[in-house]
Amino acid sequence: MQFGMSPLQASVESWKPGPVTEEDLLPAGPVAALSALFDEAEPIATVGDALPPLWHWLYFLNWPTQQDLGADGHPAHGRFLPPIPDRQRMFAGGRCTIAEPLRLGERAERVSSLQKVVVKQGRSGGLLFVTQRHEFRQGDRVCQVEEQDIVYRSGRSAARGTTVLDESAVPTADAPWKLAVQPDPTLLFRFSALTANAHRIHYDAPYAQDTEGYPGLVVHGPLLALLMLELVRRNDPSRRVRSLSYRLRSPVFSGERLFVCGALSDGGAEMQVATPRQAQHATGEVTFA
Repeated sequence: MQFGMSPLQASVESWKPGPVTEEDLLPAGPVAALSALFDEAEPIATVGDALPPLWHWLYFLNWPTQQDLGADGHPAHGRFLPPIPDRQRMFAGGRCTIAEPLRLGERAERVSSLQKVVVKQGRSGGLLFVTQRHEFRQGDRVCQVEEQDIVYRSGRSAARGTTVLDESAVPTADAPWKLAVQPDPTLLFRFSALTANAHRIHYDAPYAQDTEGYPGLVVHGPLLALLMLELVRRNDPSRRVRSLSYRLRSPVFSGERLFVCGALSDGGAEMQVATPRQAQHATGEVTFA
């Protein structure tokens, strides 16, 4: 370890995983399933249909063997999982530029690489910020470029406080676009299955409460991002999204009533997820083509 380097920095000093290329045929089944999850009257299920922004999260999935999962349900090993002890993972946000949408039923290629690793000092200790880059191609075209920001902590975090959930309270939101959602364990379970997410905080309430210190099951950050984009798609379906960004600021829990709110802005739209506890659990922006 170099002089002045923190233990967290030392753990990832020589960690430089190379890129990996994967293929997927983008079959209709996962899209039909997510359409059902969102109560869509007419699911997207025809070969050649454009995937809505970020619905590629239903594809290029990795299914580790059961013995390769950690105690929290996350994979214990992986090319882009940093080699730090007692690793805890939080999805912080991301960005995506869409030259053209991916098409359902057509072979697609994803090239994933490690873009950036930054160590920062948080209030409760060291944090490792990892940015992954994904380039999506169909035919000889680069259709989309996505970046995901993941935050890792080494070791167990301190108790998260005494948040009390009121499932009857309704958030206040003054916005032209509004989508009311009350996530329940069934919805979270189905979304976990669709995205190959075995993290126990989304389906194992005793684990989420007793081990992770949450007041209940945690709503997936990617689900909040998709709901914000669903708001745009339902309210302005004729416009094509050229780029998007989102930030996951604080967790939402099963049973809470939330509003996904949004409005048009200059050349795009702005969205947020609100509960009675907080006005901005997640925020997002899109620009239109």
